[in-house]
Amino acid sequence: MIRVAIADDQQLIRAGFRSLLAAEPDVEVVGEAATGEEIVALARQTRPDVILMDIRMPSGDGLWATEQLVADAALADCRIVIVTTFELDEYVARAIAAGASGFLVKDTEPVELIRSVRVAARGDALLSPTVTKRLLERVAGSIRPPQHHSLDVLTEREREVLALVGEGLTNDEIAARLFLSPLTAKTHVSRVLGKLGARDRVQLVIVAYETGLVHPGAL
Repeated sequence: MIRVAIADDQQLIRAGFRSLLAAEPDVEVVGEAATGEEIVALARQTRPDVILMDIRMPSGDGLWATEQLVADAALADCRIVIVTTFELDEYVARAIAAGASGFLVKDTEPVELIRSVRVAARGDALLSPTVTKRLLERVAGSIRPPQHHSLDVLTEREREVLALVGEGLTNDEIAARLFLSPLTAKTHVSRVLGKLGARDRVQLVIVAYETGLVHPGAL
């Protein structure tokens, strides 16, 4: 089961998300919160796999809550998905820099919301190529990449994999592109994460962009 927590100060939004997710056989909604402080407390109590996080909330907004949760070692496996009204909300870039695993817009189709929860739960990419391009063009230079910025530690194959992650491809898509098994592709991604000291695939996208491995026009 994928354990999901929902944070939004609008009760109608929370109820809608809960209704959609609760209908899925592999998803369990473990709780709701209306403020930043509430979602931090709830996450520490319930240990969800995925948090759908609104930005604008009272008593600690979604950005503050994301920072608190990412810094909590006990929640290292929790993935935070920012849910915003606008695709390029001014706070989205800061939230991703703080450790969020991606973002959705609130008018996302129901099937896409459910798919995104599953994608986030397995640690896969949650930024489409188009959104990745626009986001990185906007925040270029404002996000600090993982500590190991040099790609010298990567093999040629690992650089190929990193470039494809940078384009927004999933493990299955990478496997198909490079004629690998999905398990081999997943192993390569895991090794790249470890070698570059990246927390998740979103940070790999940033590294691929900032090192010039992937250019905005290529996405």
